[in-house]
Amino acid sequence: MPSHAAMRRLPILIASLLVATPAAAQLRTVPVQPADEAATLRGVDVYLINEGTDTQPAEAPRQIEVTAADGTRLILERVPAPDRTIPPGGFVRLRYVPVAHAGTAVPPAAAWQPAPAASEGETVVASSTGSSATFLDRFALHEPNYAAWGPDETGIKLQFSFAFKPFAGESPLRHLRFAYTQSMYWAIAAPSGPIRSTDYSPELYFEIPAGDTTQLAFGYRHDSNGRDKGSKDVNRIFARVEQRIDIGEGWRLDLAPMAWFYFADQGTAQDIEAYRGYTSLTAAISQVDGVKLALTGRGNFDTGKGAVEAFLSWPLSRIDSRLGGYAFVQGFTGYGEWIDSYDVNDTQVRFGIAFTR
Repeated sequence: MPSHAAMRRLPILIASLLVATPAAAQLRTVPVQPADEAATLRGVDVYLINEGTDTQPAEAPRQIEVTAADGTRLILERVPAPDRTIPPGGFVRLRYVPVAHAGTAVPPAAAWQPAPAASEGETVVASSTGSSATFLDRFALHEPNYAAWGPDETGIKLQFSFAFKPFAGESPLRHLRFAYTQSMYWAIAAPSGPIRSTDYSPELYFEIPAGDTTQLAFGYRHDSNGRDKGSKDVNRIFARVEQRIDIGEGWRLDLAPMAWFYFADQGTAQDIEAYRGYTSLTAAISQVDGVKLALTGRGNFDTGKGAVEAFLSWPLSRIDSRLGGYAFVQGFTGYGEWIDSYDVNDTQVRFGIAFTR
């Protein structure tokens, strides 16, 4: 028989539930299951989905419990983020980091099992131009995709880039990648607005994980201005190491030193190595769903010639959760922003919208 005190608290409890239930029922928290405890150290994505009919504030719990694929139970805490709202049927992505163990690991069979991996088959998408098909899960991001504008003679720069995985399965060929990057320099301020120059850069390389935070890559890259007369063609064999360092509270540091050597004919760019050198280093510091600053330097230590590029970006979702992409400012100083100007020392500043970074 309930006590009189419990009976007095019951109406208050019922009233609280009646008030809380409608909002709670509209928002659903869906964490991406990590593989193990080590994987959570890099942070865990959690999606807050609005299943209701009204716009809701993105009010997620400060802490949640997840069970990793290996059965480890962990307590995750939300990384601070700006206030946002979620439209009906929409979602926002939040970031959580581990703060404690929830208890003794349970057998993996008893843990929640992840959804089956996406099939390696063809994906068909219907659009206003008719149906299109591709092996969508084979594509990956490569260099940033963006459109940028600069004053006067700087003009507009357009760049798109992607990587493709030709082989699936467990053979060594699963590490093979084909990538393509194209950069166009549009002299919008000039009469008729011609395309000043275009760089075409296909790559074929192997990308091999070396632990949870390190990737090794080595392969071939061709850079060309795409012309017959006045051709500038650069062929390189390169090796690159990509190291990710988590520095806490949603921040990370990425380091990517790279070295290469030239071979084959270089068209009218026979001395390009004096300006572009044989090594480069990219360093980027970024916050999850926040600001990112990437710096890339390359050059020739013997000649003292080279270049530095800075790319500072910020997600537009910070302004409105319905927006995608990034606002950015890009600065370049040194030799050879594009291959036609490999021996020209110049400084450019542009502003734009990036679709990837």
